Amino acid sequence: MTAVLLAGHGSGSSGPRALTSEEANRLAITRFRNFQAHGRAVTITVPGTAGGLTVTGSVDYQRKLGYGVVHGTGRDTSSDGLIEWTATSVFVHPMGNAPAHAPASPPRSAWYARPLQLSGSALDSSLAIALGLGSDRPDNAELLPQNGAAWWGRDRVDGHRVEVMTGPSSRDRSGTAGNVRYWVGSDGTMYRVRVSVGSQSQPVVIDFDTQKYVPVKPVPGVPPTR
Repeated sequence: MTAVLLAGHGSGSSGPRALTSEEANRLAITRFRNFQAHGRAVTITVPGTAGGLTVTGSVDYQRKLGYGVVHGTGRDTSSDGLIEWTATSVFVHPMGNAPAHAPASPPRSAWYARPLQLSGSALDSSLAIALGLGSDRPDNAELLPQNGAAWWGRDRVDGHRVEVMTGPSSRDRSGTAGNVRYWVGSDGTMYRVRVSVGSQSQPVVIDFDTQKYVPVKPVPGVPPTR
């Protein structure tokens, strides 16, 4: 997977071009598909000038709760450990020898809580983006092309045939069309997302179904969010 993780816009592509109505419908339901699935297994690749981070875990899209293990890439292990997050908070459990996969039940102690930073942190931006990839309703397919969504080409992700599309401008930032790129299957299933973040030269990459989905359990003493 690493070899194609940051591939451009997919093999055999001839885009960009406007979305067809069928493609717009597929893009419109891709976040809803994550919500319907309840949760997805994810690997989040976070860029950084001093070395990157990789978060391997699960996101519960109905409770808006993520959980996994963090490993540094090209850096020391000071950031390694378990992590759980909501839309507003991050809980960290440092570990000097972090496992490849987070335990199904979070440890009962040694967690440190902090607010999720809305800017200035590539990690926190990546966690927030991952949570935002689920929605309890489809997007408006008619508005997607009008707001800049486009088709870029075809590709394969772990054997799945996908089409690569860029998302529309965000509601609060006009002119951001193309900052988010989706690898979407024929039924609207999301298999990869790539997002430009702040001043980072490399994008955040979120891959789905990279391991078995493990239901997310709240950190002990932290009430589940709704």
